[in-house]
Amino acid sequence: MTGRRRTRTSPVLSRPIRTAVLSAGALAVCASIAVGCGVVPGVTGGSGDGSVTVMTWAPEKTAATNKPGMPAMAQAYARWINARGGLNGRELKVLTCNDHDNSVDAAKCARRAAKENVVAVIGSYSQYGGSFLSPLQSAGIPYIGGYGLTDDEFKSPLSYPVNGGQPALLAGLGEELAKDCGPVALVRPDTIAGDELPVLLSAGLKAGRHPAATDVRAPDDSTEYSAQTTQALERATSDPLKRGCVVSALGDRTDAFMDSFRHDRDDYPKVRTASVLGSVDQTVIDATGGKSGPYEDAYVTGWYPAANDARWADMKQVIREHAFGDNRIDPADAGVQTTWIAYTVFQQIVEALGDGEVSSRTVRRTLDNGLKVTTGGLTPTLSWRFEDLLAAVDFPRLINADVTYQVVRQGQLVSARRGFANMSKTLESAASSTL
Repeated sequence: MTGRRRTRTSPVLSRPIRTAVLSAGALAVCASIAVGCGVVPGVTGGSGDGSVTVMTWAPEKTAATNKPGMPAMAQAYARWINARGGLNGRELKVLTCNDHDNSVDAAKCARRAAKENVVAVIGSYSQYGGSFLSPLQSAGIPYIGGYGLTDDEFKSPLSYPVNGGQPALLAGLGEELAKDCGPVALVRPDTIAGDELPVLLSAGLKAGRHPAATDVRAPDDSTEYSAQTTQALERATSDPLKRGCVVSALGDRTDAFMDSFRHDRDDYPKVRTASVLGSVDQTVIDATGGKSGPYEDAYVTGWYPAANDARWADMKQVIREHAFGDNRIDPADAGVQTTWIAYTVFQQIVEALGDGEVSSRTVRRTLDNGLKVTTGGLTPTLSWRFEDLLAAVDFPRLINADVTYQVVRQGQLVSARRGFANMSKTLESAASSTL
């Protein structure tokens, strides 16, 4: 993750008065548009002084999904890279924004990005792609390494995904469950983004010659899931000769679902659970009882290697040394990992530009012209040339359909098999089935 750097000192760091003025200006903008946002201390303002300004957003302090670790990881990354001399000698300035898990504030975050002249939005999370991508496209701002929650992120020409998003996770999970499960029930949020999940999971099941999953919907901000638990368990046990599976894909609400599931599961001891990273991680497993909890023996699909893999060593070191004990950042969280990878991509873009201009236009051009990005084995080599895009009709910007298979053993989330599994053909099948 190193590259050619200038030896001069960043002009912003040598101008404390100017930095303070810019910080005050950025805070004023936050207040004026009534969107929760922030900046890395001492790393604010525009990029007319030779620095590079980007933005990261995610929902925080909401009644539904929250991903505070993603903007926190972006801030830690900025402190780390600036301590090393910046990006090719340029100071990295990270603006953050809270989309509050609603479409209005997601659009406000995007409009603020345009107003602040950021060169890219990086490593972010929002389920309102239709709201934020339009303002970004109008301003020509690339969206690098979104969480992959909605299909909009795999359609916009200004979106540069680093993983296969929810489509790859659900398709991969379906393929795995088809081998070992009887009837399958999917519990998922009753949202626009959630509406796609049954199709994707069933595409994976179909690839393994397995019947489609039963779709069990739940309110996005629910705190109690007894009705959904009963419906899912009844479906999973509808064939007495086969061990059924219940898949939870509820994001941050998965732990609330498991409270209900744990209570009702005693009458259905043979039912196996499964989920995807983003809904389940090691902290969730620990909080629900570890090896004595409902996730023991559960299947989990992810985009990246397991959190205990040595390939995460650099990220963990940055968190230790530059997050200053910020408990929002969990290195096992798929959002934090996505933000790290997205900033790794951006670092290599700036290094490829050398002494040239770093702007939204040059960033897009560098990516479109075929820059190949390596991530230390956390993903395959990434490239967004037209010929690198996969042939999935519904996901034309998809370049990385790889997933990893993990399983909970003795309360620990570990790799179930080595390497990645590619979901390209399954996603192409899912897309064709909806035409």
